[in-house]
Amino acid sequence: MRKLLQIALFTILIILINTTTYAQNKKLSVEDQLIQDSIYKSNKKKVLNFSMKDFDALFFEYFNRKNDPNVVLTKKDFYNYTVQIAAFSDRLSSLYPDQKEVASQNKEQWLSESYEDYLQYKASQKK
Repeated sequence: MRKLLQIALFTILIILINTTTYAQNKKLSVEDQLIQDSIYKSNKKKVLNFSMKDFDALFFEYFNRKNDPNVVLTKKDFYNYTVQIAAFSDRLSSLYPDQKEVASQNKEQWLSESYEDYLQYKASQKK
């Protein structure tokens, strides 16, 4: 009985976390969406041919530059990284069809990254 209660509470917690996470997705401005679309179209073919080594290099380069207090990415550079990381989810969903939903959620999460939020993060880094 106690185990069943723990499982039920855990399930409710997971549902609440997922609901909260989805509720926090913000809509990007039209300008940002146009930048993302342009980057996606121009890089899709290249990213779909990435190896895991290429993807890891891109991913770590992004986080190193994002977390470097002496570097502030331009809007285009920021979206170049996030859109390419998102586009790699298309490759993963084609390689692992059983993980298609997870890849789709991951892609949406990366495409919802906001440059304004990034700038706020950079400002908080300097404090």
